[in-house]
Amino acid sequence: MRHLILRLLAITLLVFPVALRAEMTLLMAEEDGCMWCARWDSEISEIYPKTPEGNAAPLRRVDIHAAMPDDITLERPLYYTPTFVLLDNGREVGRIEGYPGEDFFWGVLGVLLRDAGILIETSG
Repeated sequence: MRHLILRLLAITLLVFPVALRAEMTLLMAEEDGCMWCARWDSEISEIYPKTPEGNAAPLRRVDIHAAMPDDITLERPLYYTPTFVLLDNGREVGRIEGYPGEDFFWGVLGVLLRDAGILIETSG
């Protein structure tokens, strides 16, 4: 019986490894009229969910002026838009304040993910 339980556990770990991984999310704090949010939307938002980064940390948007959802714990308040907060099971593990362009965003996000233990293959 013990061998059967161990075998089932091993199969479960092979088939469902994602269940054991931390749930990463990229929170985007934005506000109406934010030109940098609009620029991020035009340059990144459409492709983000199709990228390895978007797969590792799906995007979740919040209005910076709204109450923070109960399932999110931040290290400090949000002051700027856009602010991108990498969340590990709802807890902040990294932050990007502002959006000065694609190269900056992808580079810093890659570092945040790496520091959180998520390795992303890059083509560059």
